Amino acid sequence: MISLACQARQPAASVHVVPSVDTIPKEIIVEDTLEAILNLDYIMGRFDPSTHPDFVKIDSQYADKAGMYMRKDAYEAFKAMYRHAMNDGIQLQIKSATRNFNAQKVIWEGKWSGARLLEGGENLAETTPDPKERAMKILRFSSMPGSSRHHWGTDVDFNNLENHWWAEGKGLDMYTWLQHNASLYGFCQPYSEGRPYGYWEERWHWSYMPVSARLTRYAEANLKNEMIEGFLGSETAPMIDIVKKYVLGINEDCVK
Repeated sequence: MISLACQARQPAASVHVVPSVDTIPKEIIVEDTLEAILNLDYIMGRFDPSTHPDFVKIDSQYADKAGMYMRKDAYEAFKAMYRHAMNDGIQLQIKSATRNFNAQKVIWEGKWSGARLLEGGENLAETTPDPKERAMKILRFSSMPGSSRHHWGTDVDFNNLENHWWAEGKGLDMYTWLQHNASLYGFCQPYSEGRPYGYWEERWHWSYMPVSARLTRYAEANLKNEMIEGFLGSETAPMIDIVKKYVLGINEDCVK
């Protein structure tokens, strides 16, 4: 795994690391619905978040586009964190949230077939005939369908999808704030620096641990590489060991 991390500077003076914690509403009780989602269909994103009873549409004030969904519990926690961040001069914006199996399949197959160019303009159908190598190139930027944490409704991408943006100025101020405060609201950075394998560091990607940690443990016990199927290139999942290296290859702090 290649790390794109940049050396952090000291927190900006405007970032307050001593919070006045905003309380997450008491009616949002994770355990009430958690047992119902501990199944492979949920883990693999084989459902429609727009009709799932545990999901809610994200209000436009929090997102850069309409029509995105999150789990209700994760959303309430995010809104509490958002208010705290705004009080500290930090404006979080959701760029990506829930993507189910079908949404991820569209992204993956577009890149696999060459209909959608890879970041940098590469057409993988022309440059990379070996299936494992082609899959590995896609995994630098996109998850394999059935293996993405974005299936779960717990994970969101904030503000900018390039690590260099998070390494200076407003981006670094925001990242420093999240490092100090996100855990107060249950959020953790799953793709951190220094892991032995899996996705590159993603400073923008944060996960709601009260739900996602339980789902990660369920995936560890029940999800197998051979179950990742139903899309172009799915035969590469066992070759790559997609479950161990990409589903489970996360920051250990996000599973506690």
